[in-house]
Amino acid sequence: MIFIAVKFTVRPERSDTWLDLVADFTAATRAEPGNLFFEWSRSVDDPHCFVLLEAFADGAAGARHVESAHFGAAMEAMAGAIATVPEIVNVETPGTGWSAMAELRPTS
Repeated sequence: MIFIAVKFTVRPERSDTWLDLVADFTAATRAEPGNLFFEWSRSVDDPHCFVLLEAFADGAAGARHVESAHFGAAMEAMAGAIATVPEIVNVETPGTGWSAMAELRPTS
């Protein structure tokens, strides 16, 4: 699978509306064949920092994502809301999604 983590620093005046700005992009990406997950988080330390964790079944699915109309539209929309160039980690890893953590289990 292709695993991608992207850190976005958003302009302060756009932070509270960031998730609304990316809502259509998020929904369209989650509906793509080959998308395994597409999840946003907001930093607990910096309210202007958002992290996107996403995964695709393989390189072909990732390429289709980047070539999609909704990806292009999102890049245009996000460009006006970011404060800095996003940082990215993009790796190919074995597996097909999330695995159970071995070191932690719920207690009764």
